[in-house]
Amino acid sequence: MKFHLLVLAFISSSSSATAAATAAIDFSIKTPSELEGNKAAVYYPDSDDDAPLLIGNDGSAGTGGFRSWTMGNALTQKWDKRTGRTKLVGTVYDIAGKDWIVTLSQEDSNLRFFDAEKGTELSDATRKVWGDYSALCSWRNQKSGSQYLYVFGKKEVKTLLVRKNEKTDGLEVVEVSTPKVPIEAQTCVVSASKKKVYFGGDGGKVYSFPAVEASAAVNTTLVAELDDELKGMAVYHGKKDEEYIFLAQAEILNIYDSKFKLLGNVTFTGAEDLEIKDIAIYQNKFGNFSRGAMAAFVEGDDGNYFRVGPLTDVLEKLDLEKNTDFDPRDDADCDDCEPAQCDKLDNCSNNGFCSDDSKFCDCFAGYTGNECKQLECTNDCSGHGECTDNNICKCESAWDGPDCSFKVVHASYETEATGEDGDDPAVWIHPTNASLSRIITTTKSTVGAGLNAFDLAGKKISSIEMGEPNNVDVIYSFALGNRTVDLAYAACRADNTLCLAEITSNGTLIEVSGGSHPTPEDYEVYGSCVYASKSSGKQYLFVNSKTAEYLQYELTSSNGTLATTLVRTFQGGSGGQVEGCVSDDENGVVFIGEEPYGLWRYDAEPDDSNEGTLVDSVDGNFYADVEGVTLVYGKSKDDGYIIVSCQGVSAYNVYNRAAPHEFQMTFTIKQTEDGKIDGVTNTDGVTAVGRALNADFPGGVLVVHDDVNQEPDGSKNPLAAFKIVSLENVLGELLDGVDTEWDPRA
Repeated sequence: MKFHLLVLAFISSSSSATAAATAAIDFSIKTPSELEGNKAAVYYPDSDDDAPLLIGNDGSAGTGGFRSWTMGNALTQKWDKRTGRTKLVGTVYDIAGKDWIVTLSQEDSNLRFFDAEKGTELSDATRKVWGDYSALCSWRNQKSGSQYLYVFGKKEVKTLLVRKNEKTDGLEVVEVSTPKVPIEAQTCVVSASKKKVYFGGDGGKVYSFPAVEASAAVNTTLVAELDDELKGMAVYHGKKDEEYIFLAQAEILNIYDSKFKLLGNVTFTGAEDLEIKDIAIYQNKFGNFSRGAMAAFVEGDDGNYFRVGPLTDVLEKLDLEKNTDFDPRDDADCDDCEPAQCDKLDNCSNNGFCSDDSKFCDCFAGYTGNECKQLECTNDCSGHGECTDNNICKCESAWDGPDCSFKVVHASYETEATGEDGDDPAVWIHPTNASLSRIITTTKSTVGAGLNAFDLAGKKISSIEMGEPNNVDVIYSFALGNRTVDLAYAACRADNTLCLAEITSNGTLIEVSGGSHPTPEDYEVYGSCVYASKSSGKQYLFVNSKTAEYLQYELTSSNGTLATTLVRTFQGGSGGQVEGCVSDDENGVVFIGEEPYGLWRYDAEPDDSNEGTLVDSVDGNFYADVEGVTLVYGKSKDDGYIIVSCQGVSAYNVYNRAAPHEFQMTFTIKQTEDGKIDGVTNTDGVTAVGRALNADFPGGVLVVHDDVNQEPDGSKNPLAAFKIVSLENVLGELLDGVDTEWDPRA
């Protein structure tokens, strides 16, 4: 799919808001306890006797799911649904005679529906939505009566039709299309009167495209540009089709009319240093809220809570048309609904739209033929499964993925649960006995922040405190004063420093002199890796920020103390957020992962070119997010493999080490047959070495981050665990190109 970008005149909030009217929202009312949330929604009850609901996601690994609270002078929890770490929540009305709460879990990529009145899940309606998604909004076509969901991901938007299942009287979800859009949206909203979908995110740009029943590419228009990233969007529905667009930044809310004329801005009170993460509007009267309320997820000095605040000051001071009789079900009502299907073509078998001239069917994704009768799955399920529904494959047991192309493997061990939020691992090779090698992992959360060392069966050996390290890498045989040492290196987010620890000869982590080094002021570290130059013998440290600015430091020592010197800066990727990286010392290059887009190769020497080469992208074999990157060395500098994690589908791509880095395979890690080790979900960091280590790992080992640590009894451990996998089982015949005697100190 292609998108077309039209640019209109837009306003910048920084220049216009000064002269506009101002108001405030008091967010004193908050949920009884903190949550790891970021998305808010509201539910309009069908009866005036029932209280409205605030609905919020819980994105934590241990208690993930969603919560709901009755709104009033206090927020009282009604439901606590623990369906797995959840990113998105929303509502839809009057489908199959009921209203529904919609959620999307990061843990299993399942779109779920819950009866909004009873809180019960309709399990038959669950649909797996492969990928990494960050915004959800809905639209009801008032002409046809059809209900759609827009789910935004990495520069794409998946359009889903939600309708009554005539066989079960429940719901069914049908994939319509997945067109491209110019950004990774963090928030979206639909204007029913204008029939437009608005979306935005980092950079503060707001785009729109028409809300229409078609599966073609979308025409995208730039409609506004704020001076900071967009956190949340909502629509206030006035009378006679007048609508007001609310655009929330972290510390201010801008309000526009339907023509995107700035009407005013709103500040927030109720606690110190409040920062908005998302917003939703309930505009009808309830309790003491005579003119409705805004719901939001807010971070403040007193903690992170879902909150509500009255809209009275906003409506009065900005002179907005009050409408406290709004009912979202009105959008669901049409006296003479006209289905979008074609009468002359057997209604497109209920699997497509009718063309403007009614001469042909525009089929939904997964259907083909003149009347959209024939099922069609991506890649015909790769020959490893059966196409059973609208673009849905039922895979054979040894295969997985949206098209059954992911090879299934299983972990041999997992590390002991340690720390609250893990991310990236590394493997340290013992100098004389490979079976005593260690797995080093990061804990980037405040709780347990630091590095941890495990043996090859996952038993914890040692740990060291650090300031929320993210990625970790190993440096071998570094000259420190009058001795040679091995080091572990990571970027520490707590204080934006370069952190190093010594790895002793028995694999214990200890402090080292000069183990912390600052980065430039206002630079926020994110990912990191190391590079040892074969041409100069110098050791380098790479670090990146979310804005993709890479810094390269030379690591030296003076009188037994580590020292760093900045020798290079460059911009990595195509503008998206970056994190994982790995260097190929023998070939003098570094590979970096751009999360929403793909994998890049750059020259690693500080005086080399800053121009990158794209290895692969989401337009090719990748699924976003592109996260961890690792290198398996081969018997020559042209042999070996690059392995990259794809977080949105919990899988890993394998590429040839040698340019042009041909794609070889994708694999995923599932629960062991005995159920003792769970599968990997929402994966992040990855590392691998091809060195023969012991009887369990004669062809090397792969270690990966697992986001949700599920115990054999089905409970979820809030502490992180990393999965340890035989590289031989992953690569199979490809292992022939791996150097199982690789010596990193050679």
